[in-house]
Amino acid sequence: MRKPTRNTFTSLSTAAFAVWAAGAALAQDTPDANSVVATVNGTEITLGQMIMARTTLPQQYLSLPDDVLFNGILDQLIQQSVLAQTVSETPQQVEIALENERRALLAAAVVDDIVSGAVTDEALQKAYDETFANAEPAREWNASHILVETEGEAVALIDRLKAGEEFAVLAQEASSDTSAANGGELGWFQSGMMVPDFEAAVVALEVGAVSAPVQTQFGWHVIKLNETRLSEVPTLDEVREELRPQVERAAVQARLDELTAAAAVERPGAELDPALIKNLDLLEN
Repeated sequence: MRKPTRNTFTSLSTAAFAVWAAGAALAQDTPDANSVVATVNGTEITLGQMIMARTTLPQQYLSLPDDVLFNGILDQLIQQSVLAQTVSETPQQVEIALENERRALLAAAVVDDIVSGAVTDEALQKAYDETFANAEPAREWNASHILVETEGEAVALIDRLKAGEEFAVLAQEASSDTSAANGGELGWFQSGMMVPDFEAAVVALEVGAVSAPVQTQFGWHVIKLNETRLSEVPTLDEVREELRPQVERAAVQARLDELTAAAAVERPGAELDPALIKNLDLLEN
């Protein structure tokens, strides 16, 4: 094998340097949150600031093409900078608003961190046991109704039902409720899901029976009980998504209670007039 010469090492060093230089240039060209997209009288506007500005936009703007949105946000930040730079001293209300916003954003970041690790199989099982361990099957009702404005209209409909007309047909014809399109069917519901007078009338009915006129804040109802049943206690898999926010709230509350208990909280303003919270003039001092 031939011994490497000085020229060989020189060539290798040159090649290595070229690769390193290309990599360094590529790294410098890779945008990040600190990449400067514009300057206004020497004050920088960064890509990170634009990204955060986008997150505050109303939903309807987010469907705009990227180039339109990019230029629109950049123009807005430039205009804001031009205006802001005319202020020599930050107003007190702005300082207070910034303090509130910073505190809220930091708190939200901590909450997001807590929530991200809160929903485990163990936590879901615990929440399920606490919620459903002693649960018993609940009575459910399936009813239909016809909603009209006056008691007289309700009585006339009941007479037509007694004469043999079909409930669903009359509901489609006369009911002012959105359920009219389905023949007045309301589907299955449990206790507490309907207004009290309506629920009481349903509970008193036999399956297949039609009520006397029932008045609620919505008007006058003619109600037919279609079916009744006992609901089964759901499985964990059936309520997993329902329990998720419950687990997240519990985790946040537990951490909040822990931090609050360890904090030195004093309330020297407890005796202040609560109406002061409406006094915007205090921000002008």
